[in-house]
Amino acid sequence: MLKVGIVGIGFMGMIHYLAYQNIPGVKVVAFCEKFNEARLKGDWTTIKGNFGPQGTMMDMSQFACYSELDDLLADPNVDMVDICLPPNQHAEATVKALKSGKHVFCEKPISLDPAEGEIMAKTAAETGKMLNIGHVLPFFPAYEYLVEAKKSERWGKLLGGSFSRVTADPKWLVHYWDMNICGGPMLDLHIHDAHFIRYFFGMPKAVHSVGRCRNGNVPEYFTSAFLYDDPNLVVTATSGAIMQSGRPFTFGFEVHFEKATVLLDLFANVPLTILHEDGSVEKPELPAGSDTLPFELEIAEVVKSVESGQKSEKLDGSLASEALILCHKQIESIVTRKQIEI
Repeated sequence: MLKVGIVGIGFMGMIHYLAYQNIPGVKVVAFCEKFNEARLKGDWTTIKGNFGPQGTMMDMSQFACYSELDDLLADPNVDMVDICLPPNQHAEATVKALKSGKHVFCEKPISLDPAEGEIMAKTAAETGKMLNIGHVLPFFPAYEYLVEAKKSERWGKLLGGSFSRVTADPKWLVHYWDMNICGGPMLDLHIHDAHFIRYFFGMPKAVHSVGRCRNGNVPEYFTSAFLYDDPNLVVTATSGAIMQSGRPFTFGFEVHFEKATVLLDLFANVPLTILHEDGSVEKPELPAGSDTLPFELEIAEVVKSVESGQKSEKLDGSLASEALILCHKQIESIVTRKQIEI
């Protein structure tokens, strides 16, 4: 039984906790929360996010509860630390946990600074502990469908795709627009698609991004073109936050193969749809499940990685670091209004 301590009782800490309940071979045994004493005592009612359930009252008597990370790391009953802290705290907490002999599952992004991401991955290698980064998008059924279609080559060569991920300004997140704490839409929102683009298409050779910024250099809304050696591989993404609060959090994609186009648009209420070369339209049924199902699949992958000692293809720290680098190159392109080599 893999025993887990969750560090940070916020929205993602809650989602991870709920997901753990449905995964065999793993159990949450401890929590650490430094800044909100009420949550450590069980009042999760103020927790909310842009999807899924809202927080409720929790019985914390079954867990070891700590207000300091060092105390949780000293607990011999904890095998793995699940880090759900603000992104600017990921690197320090991860390195401490790895050096204390714990495996680490850290929420995305791996860090705000690519250099810190490299240090995290290096520390995992030096300590012999597993470092998995919580990029959950490849575990959503629609994105798994894309990956399977590419691997099977059922519709021929992959020709590219466009991705979107837009939300209303998340005003409940106090430090959302601070590039030194949360990272704004680029490092909190778009990094999901940046990670999937890197995973699905490979690392591009350059990016060309345009967008508007808030507070000088915080990308607010932007579109990026990802350039590859193959000129026929056309990959773009649009993401950001808009001021109108009536816009719900939405995402979608349109991916082109030689013999079919696969699309999804949450905002337009278009389910996963395949446009075939003969003109027919197919809407395959995807596995049903709760809001936490992708996170359950993700955590099951983490458990498998720790138990086997093998890096996860989807959650490896090196892949997460490259996604972060890709985002920083897009920021540079937006600010300089130039194409940026990678």
